[in-house]
Amino acid sequence: MSRVKQFMTIDEQVEILKDKGLSIGDEERTKKILLRENYFFINGYRHVFLKDNNEKRFIEGATFSELYALFVFDRNIRNIMFKYLLIVENNLKSIFSYHLSSKYGYKEKEYLKLSNFTTDITKHRQVADVINKMKRQIRVNAKQHVATLHYLTNYGYIPMWILVKVLSFGIISELYMILKYEDKKAIASYYGIDVEDLSIFLPIMSNYRNLCAHEDILYDYKTQRSIPNNKYHEGLNIIKDNDEYIYGKNDLYSLVIMFKYMLSEDDFRLLIYELGYEIDILNGKLASIKINKILNKIGFPENWREILEL
Repeated sequence: MSRVKQFMTIDEQVEILKDKGLSIGDEERTKKILLRENYFFINGYRHVFLKDNNEKRFIEGATFSELYALFVFDRNIRNIMFKYLLIVENNLKSIFSYHLSSKYGYKEKEYLKLSNFTTDITKHRQVADVINKMKRQIRVNAKQHVATLHYLTNYGYIPMWILVKVLSFGIISELYMILKYEDKKAIASYYGIDVEDLSIFLPIMSNYRNLCAHEDILYDYKTQRSIPNNKYHEGLNIIKDNDEYIYGKNDLYSLVIMFKYMLSEDDFRLLIYELGYEIDILNGKLASIKINKILNKIGFPENWREILEL
């Protein structure tokens, strides 16, 4: 039976950290941070500074400033990733609406026809479910979203380039899965990747998008599904263990690799610069551990920046 967690004052929170061997330094600053940021969330970053998970004592020389620096680092890279995920999401929506509207029509009665989607019997229920989700978004946003209201009021329909604005990344991902193969291939070709890869990328990116939006811990997050081996794993000479790459498969670097495929060259370069800046800032604030320990957690090989030149 687990011990019941009880309310602790800020002073008690500081004493617990001290008892576990963490050097506090400026106590007043520490107390202000704990009050502002929440002890529970900051404590979620302690693992890399512990001697071992069983003992739950901090390594020699570990400081609260380092712990907080990792917390801030995670927040900043989460904001960076979220920004570029929104760019990918917007690009996808534009490509989807352009391709499907040009082929099937721009009114919802046209582009939501059952015949526009896969005829795979095993996906009939999935097709009906996604179409219903899209129709529900039309109903829900009919009077709440300015653009949908405008089109319904003035034209009596909602074109797909308006509908996609109120669809989640998750629904866009589901929509891709029920398209006819030729439509999947046409959309994947915009990114120069094959259908299977995009089918794997989209739900993973949707998962990361939700993770970032809800401000969950990002830096050591591992996805359930891995991305396929590709030319970037090989080009970076990422080490293998049991014939499997140890980085860039289901970690944060896998998201960087997906961005390499799905962002413009200029946007991807900015992403790498922004991530590099945050890593360099954190490196300057760490003393009790090496930055490589954090890079290992986020799945970044030491030569991670070289993906820019591949």
